[in-house]
Amino acid sequence: MPWKKSFEESDVIDTVMNVFWNKGYEATSISDLTEATGLKRGSLYNAFGDGKQELFFRSLKKYDTEQRSAILLQLESIESPMAAFDTLFDALVQQAMADTEKKGCLLVNTALNITHHDEAVRKLVTKGLDEFASFFERLIKRGQSAGEIPESVQARPTAKTLLTLVVGIRVMSRGVLSRTALRQIAQQAKTLIS
Repeated sequence: MPWKKSFEESDVIDTVMNVFWNKGYEATSISDLTEATGLKRGSLYNAFGDGKQELFFRSLKKYDTEQRSAILLQLESIESPMAAFDTLFDALVQQAMADTEKKGCLLVNTALNITHHDEAVRKLVTKGLDEFASFFERLIKRGQSAGEIPESVQARPTAKTLLTLVVGIRVMSRGVLSRTALRQIAQQAKTLIS
């Protein structure tokens, strides 16, 4: 009799994404995943092939689509580039303060341990960070066209610096820096384009 799944894959991915996000890839065991999902090891492997690695990749892809991509799309729809920058950096500080579990950002957390992952995960992380930098570059150029950002601001290098500050906020918010310190970093980011 052929194997038939009795669960929604998207629900499993939601569940395991939170396990990976809380514990990290290395510290998460298959037992952690079976316990969280209520599924047997065989069911996970039948549905997701490579088990842990495939579950992680799909979790990270879902996170990237629902978090980074969706947020940048919303921000890009804001008419004023400066307002979009303000909204983003203010939101980063607010999210950091609301993150009582100190989980940070799954994409950034993965980037910090990129050497422990396969090529598919490395490509997904690189693509996500590159798209974030490109978002900043587009916003800077739009701001320059609108007269909101000085022409003297170099779009590509400044975009990469802004991305570095976003990563810094995400990493340092995991318990190292206070709200005041995070706000100072966010303010410094804004001064790069004003």
